[in-house]
Amino acid sequence: MPDAEQGREPGVSQQVIDLYDEYTHRPLERRVFLERLAAMAGSVAAAMALLPVLENNYLFAAQVTPDDATLEAKRIDYPGASGKMKGYLARPKKGDRFPSVIVIHENRGLNAHIEDVARRAAKAGFLALAPDCLSGSGGTPAAEDQAREKIGVLDRAAVVADLEETRRWLASHKHSTGKVGAMGFCWGGGMVNQLAVADPGLQAGVVFYGMSPDPALVPSIKAKLLLHYAGLDERINASVPAYEAALKQAGVSYTLHMYDGVQHAFHNDTNAARYDAAAAALAWKRTIDFLNATLA
Repeated sequence: MPDAEQGREPGVSQQVIDLYDEYTHRPLERRVFLERLAAMAGSVAAAMALLPVLENNYLFAAQVTPDDATLEAKRIDYPGASGKMKGYLARPKKGDRFPSVIVIHENRGLNAHIEDVARRAAKAGFLALAPDCLSGSGGTPAAEDQAREKIGVLDRAAVVADLEETRRWLASHKHSTGKVGAMGFCWGGGMVNQLAVADPGLQAGVVFYGMSPDPALVPSIKAKLLLHYAGLDERINASVPAYEAALKQAGVSYTLHMYDGVQHAFHNDTNAARYDAAAAALAWKRTIDFLNATLA
């Protein structure tokens, strides 16, 4: 029985969704993307009408508002392996020490949506830190295309080293219990997998539709894992069977959920074409329950 099923935004074909996925992840040049979108839609005007549905709208990025009276949330600098890191730190005002979670962004960098996800985690009782993995190049730019280009040329080993240092810094924070997990989305989900391979100190990893690690490296994973995948996400799902087989063979503790009938990025409520409210709510509840159980 499917975990959740709601379907895509009415009027947006799977062919268009697949084109947008190609644009955001390969990526295509915007000019090429728009030309192909116009051909699919039948005209330039029809393509322009589709753009607000396909692209993220951060005006909707506030399930928990930045000025929520129960939270302390702020942008910070902290030391990374490669130099100063920028980030967004959120925690409950009431209480002293909390289990902690790193919130790793998509390939658009640290934006309003990811800051909101960090606040949601804080609202659930965690000390949440969303690092900006583009800190070394000046931080996340306002333009999403620029962010994707910068992320596309990052040195993965350097990013993982910065995330390991992020985990150590968060574990030693005065408001942390010392127990740290990580959750990540899309590109960030893949980085959770890479961090789990590299850092035996990570205790929990939650992957939302992220690229799988090399199966040969899976025996290095010490963290417990919760893996969320979208049923229509053929690009990511192609590597899942080999990853799951390696997890089983290595005896890694994991739970995998496949959400049938939903798109890659189904948790991102700023994207009308791919967001699925039912799947997102279920995956988030499972995530918080898992982190509570693992980091308690």
